[in-house]
Amino acid sequence: MSNLKARMTIDPAYRLAETDPRIYGSFIEHLGRAVYGGIYDPGHPTADEDGFRLDVIDLVKELNVPIVRYPGGNFVSGYRWEDGVGPVEQRPVQLDLAWRSLEPNRVGLNEFARWAKKANSQVMMAVNLGTRGIEEAKQIVEYCNHPGGSYWSDLRRKHGVEQPHGIRVWCLGNEMDGPWQIGRKTADEYGRLAQEAAKVMKWVDPSIELVACGSSGSKIATFPDWERIVLEHAYDEVDYLSLHTYYGNRDGDLANFLASSLDMDAFIRTVVATCDFVRAKKRSNKTIYLSFDEWNVWFHSNEADKQVEPWQVGPPLLEDVYTMEDALVVGCMLITLLKHADRVRIACLAQLVNVIAPIMTENGGPSWRQTIFYPFAHASNLARGVVLYAPVESTKYDSKDFTDVPHLEAVPVWNEAAGELVLLAVNRAEEPLALDVDLRGFPNAQAEKHIVLTHPNMKAANTKERPNEVVPQKRSIGAVDAGRLAVELPALSWNVIQLSV
Repeated sequence: MSNLKARMTIDPAYRLAETDPRIYGSFIEHLGRAVYGGIYDPGHPTADEDGFRLDVIDLVKELNVPIVRYPGGNFVSGYRWEDGVGPVEQRPVQLDLAWRSLEPNRVGLNEFARWAKKANSQVMMAVNLGTRGIEEAKQIVEYCNHPGGSYWSDLRRKHGVEQPHGIRVWCLGNEMDGPWQIGRKTADEYGRLAQEAAKVMKWVDPSIELVACGSSGSKIATFPDWERIVLEHAYDEVDYLSLHTYYGNRDGDLANFLASSLDMDAFIRTVVATCDFVRAKKRSNKTIYLSFDEWNVWFHSNEADKQVEPWQVGPPLLEDVYTMEDALVVGCMLITLLKHADRVRIACLAQLVNVIAPIMTENGGPSWRQTIFYPFAHASNLARGVVLYAPVESTKYDSKDFTDVPHLEAVPVWNEAAGELVLLAVNRAEEPLALDVDLRGFPNAQAEKHIVLTHPNMKAANTKERPNEVVPQKRSIGAVDAGRLAVELPALSWNVIQLSV
């Protein structure tokens, strides 16, 4: 019997927020093999008439991704979207300075919109505020969303797209505070540009929602002053502020790595506080919500990327091979996002295919699910409904960078209409954890299923040769007795506990 224990009380009265489905979004950038060799591979046996891999589309559908950010990322700050529309044979091949690659523009805005529809998803479009500005931002909204009768909307129709794309969510640039960004700006420069671009874009289409760039990370020197200054300019015009973060286990310190989501939690709390400070300063009744539109584990491929020859089409960049321990961290990050569902309305796992991705492919060959595929798929498909506030009492540990790290990271999501309650839980401990769940608020609760993702080797990964090395397993689960459920969570495991209520 384990000495490690945790306790939760789950009550339907303690509602945090309804999950916005877009919290399970993802990201496709013109980077590495995300597009060319990823979603688009016209010579592939499964390719459809548009050159899109149907095996990849099936896996994206399995993840149930409602929105996909496009086309970047750093790429967008030097991108001319006009190069990717119209007759393919007339499109220019351009140098992509962000990733030192060749961009052939065989896939552009209209093709990606078609792909998203096939994948049962919506497009979250980013505009270039690095090398371009207000006029170009206005033009792309007109091209995408105006019905017709104007130059840019009629050009779309001339390109074979009669009906508007109706893209609702737009990012005002990407990581504009970053020294690596083409057209980097100060907070005041970006805040003014974002405000004016947002104003004009909403004049073209008042129904759109706009995401302003927050800091590119919580460790950058200007955080969170950047957020404050940008919002002091653009608060009235924008709807969301973006957050980006990645974690890695470069030092081989598992306990510290598994605690990474505590940093993510602190990041979110600081940005929320900053947004609300500006709201108070402006005497505004409007709430700014958060778009955590880049998040993942990213570090495995850093050294390999230095060896890649520049100026290729679709080079193998950022191809992290994910391990069991990475899946646990991704699980903790998903739980953290859900715990902030009252303010985090959009989130994008970065990215979707080949590039730091849950889905991997071989050009012309097979596709497979990485370890991180499973916690994302479980959350996206099963954790839809109302997030309940359920404090965790758990044994704790300290690590190099964190103190009082709970062994249990967990969140319940209640789908009242379906009569289902799902508990997502990660056991960070290297031994089993005895979890006591008080379900007094659900008198008819019955335990239905316990799904576990774990492996004896935390470095185990899924590869082309061994695509099913790390896969979920079903475990037996006891009955709810007198309003309580006792369940053992295996050491170092991701868990999904499903109950009918």
